[in-house]
Amino acid sequence: MTVRAVLGIRRWRHNPVCRRTDRHEAWVGLAALLLMLLVAPVFGWKVGSLTDDALRRTVRAQHEDRHPTAAVVVRVPSGTTSRFAQDPEAAVAEGSMRTSVVADWRAPDGTARTGTVSTAAARTAPGTPIRIWTDERGNAATRPMDTSTAHTHAALAGLGAALAAGGLTEIARRVVVWRMMQRRYARLDRAWAEAGPDWGRTGTGS
Repeated sequence: MTVRAVLGIRRWRHNPVCRRTDRHEAWVGLAALLLMLLVAPVFGWKVGSLTDDALRRTVRAQHEDRHPTAAVVVRVPSGTTSRFAQDPEAAVAEGSMRTSVVADWRAPDGTARTGTVSTAAARTAPGTPIRIWTDERGNAATRPMDTSTAHTHAALAGLGAALAAGGLTEIARRVVVWRMMQRRYARLDRAWAEAGPDWGRTGTGS
């Protein structure tokens, strides 16, 4: 609809039956098309760039705060076998399905710690050594985000922003055209009401 309205600008320019509202509708369509082709991609790029900068700062902060730590499996907690059941976002970010286990490890100050952690290790029998991630205080933490994942999230955010901007532009165009049509119909109704009392009297001699 937008493209047809834009093409109509040239076709209707010298058309004697072209209404002023037709030209206005075509110009609105042209403006919407330019916004979708030029402004929406720039907006999406800007959102993606800002998101990428923020995520890269998050990646640096997580890698500075979190460290791989050696741990030993104590047991598998009953009724919990999937990391996805506890934290879906972490399960997706870290890989496939992970197993929750109770493990022992030591904090940087040498303090013994015990807690429930997730691992992708194939063996989770008691006494099995595993690698986990901990923060600077020695508390169990999720695996830090990697740079490629951050770039992917930023690209998706930019794409979503561009599509949203284009969609909102099209919605705005439709609303404007709808309002123009409503005003057109109102003018036609008023013109018809004014001509109505004299309709059919031409040539009757009255």
